[in-house]
Amino acid sequence: MTKIYALLLTLFTFLPTSAEDGHRLWLRYDTLNSAKVNIMIPPAVRGGHENVTTPTIDIAVSELRLFSNKDVTLRIDRSLPDDEGFTLSEDFTTITAHNDIGLLYGAYRLLAMQYSETLLSTNMEQMGSDGHQAPFYKLRLLNHWDNLDGSIERGYAGQSIFEWFHLNRSLIEEYARANASIGINGSVLNNVNASPKILTDAYLNEIKAIADILRPYGIRVYLSINFASPMALGYTETADPLNKQVAAWWQKKADDIYKLIPDFGGFLVKANSEGQPGPGDYHRSHADGANMLARALKPHGGIVMWRCFVYGANHKGEDRVMQAVSEFKPLDGMFMDNVILQTKNGPLDFQPREPYSPIFDQIRHTPNMVELQITQEYTGQSKHLVYLGPMWQEFFQNVEPIKLKGIAGVANIGLDCNWCGHHFSQANWYCFGRLAWNPQQTTDGIALEWLEQTFDMPDDQAEQMMVRMMLSREACVNYMMPLGLHHIFKFDHHMGPEPDGFIASYPLEWCPVYYHKADSLGVGFDRTVATGSGATAQYRKDVAARFEDIKKCPEQFLLWFHHVEMKPYVDEQRWREVNDRLLQQHQDACEWRDVCLKYFGSFVKE
Repeated sequence: MTKIYALLLTLFTFLPTSAEDGHRLWLRYDTLNSAKVNIMIPPAVRGGHENVTTPTIDIAVSELRLFSNKDVTLRIDRSLPDDEGFTLSEDFTTITAHNDIGLLYGAYRLLAMQYSETLLSTNMEQMGSDGHQAPFYKLRLLNHWDNLDGSIERGYAGQSIFEWFHLNRSLIEEYARANASIGINGSVLNNVNASPKILTDAYLNEIKAIADILRPYGIRVYLSINFASPMALGYTETADPLNKQVAAWWQKKADDIYKLIPDFGGFLVKANSEGQPGPGDYHRSHADGANMLARALKPHGGIVMWRCFVYGANHKGEDRVMQAVSEFKPLDGMFMDNVILQTKNGPLDFQPREPYSPIFDQIRHTPNMVELQITQEYTGQSKHLVYLGPMWQEFFQNVEPIKLKGIAGVANIGLDCNWCGHHFSQANWYCFGRLAWNPQQTTDGIALEWLEQTFDMPDDQAEQMMVRMMLSREACVNYMMPLGLHHIFKFDHHMGPEPDGFIASYPLEWCPVYYHKADSLGVGFDRTVATGSGATAQYRKDVAARFEDIKKCPEQFLLWFHHVEMKPYVDEQRWREVNDRLLQQHQDACEWRDVCLKYFGSFVKE
């Protein structure tokens, strides 16, 4: 950490003195008002009418006229793939796309390249031989954990930007613009711990208003739903997914939603997890519940994203990190084709470092999408500078992007002036969008793109120092969970250490002591097949063999998979004598810390 602080001190002596509040994010374009924009739409597309555009094309034209440093032609060409992509001419003066959203994405890319030499060079590398580039994933969604009262679960940047019945249209437009600039095309507006009220007419009318604002920016709205909504709202006496009245209620609700919002995306569902209702309450399977909802949405083209974050009473005594596979592997292939299983990148809960979830090895016949957490629940929240790109890159190094249907990110956005609480947390929002567009990019390159667009670096030296500071995620891992020693956070809010955290009224698997297994001989969770919980067996064979063997297990996951003891490897006398000295060293280190901090701290003026 000392090196990081030194970098900070050195760097900020170079920074300009002019103040900015961060509200413009990475969209700090100079207003030029000089570019001419020519629109070329074939007669067949115009339907015989001249100068027919769309709200989306109008936005692209406006952005380019205001901010582009050269004249630009926007051209629709139906012979190009219908993939939301765009083609840039070699001289970057023509943007061609199959449809209007491709033109908008191309416009934002062109403007970003004016401010980022890194993006300019990587853009050249990523273009195909014909100059065409398109998003890797069709589904590129933000999951907002926003509640109807304006609070945000695991939100660290103020209240929700979706102020129900008092919508701030201009703020939502700014939000849409920022997302479109990095290719995000969907927003789940509310918390996965969903209130049934979100499906009442009053809220659906508000959601329509939000959808109308987001639509020109290529963003579809989705909703998290409470599985027991028809019962909770008083329309049925049960929420059993095989009950005909329940199914009919959901079908009518879907019809009503699509009358208001024809391009509505679908539902995100957290069921039978952490107290949320679900099909298991009626001895039905996850497939029964998901398919009932999928049938209601399918005529409209909607999807169900069913979360695999499930653990609890049905798995008493089973290692928590194994429970998702136990729940879903027997159901693989039993879901309708418009159901996608949405799984966190790791098997536990957004820790600073986790092995990838074995769901991605075990589920082979049902579409998967990955859920990443942009908001920093376990990584310092809005108080610590932790760039999450390297963590997500680790995931994609272990799970082939092609195996996934889409990507979702738990948003870190709130009403704070700079959107994210910490100025550098904006980089995680930006990085998520860029990886959703192309998961094979390097995250250090994305960090540099963000910096070039967000700060005015005086020279390359300052820029490189800032990049080094951003790529310090290992420092976070080292002080929060060294060697894979996981979930030793404060019991409830997860900000700070609490390795002794235990609350008797809660299940043990909610408590930190469950995960570190510390005793007089060692520390770490034995998840081997030979002597432990057997969690290693849920991974594909080559990975399982590496995790199983303590000599081959990567050091960063050592205590995740093994209870490590040194005593068996050293004779009794020397173990005891060295242990005594280590205890003394620890006491002395604490004395050095306390005495020095007290003395030097006495010079600080209040």
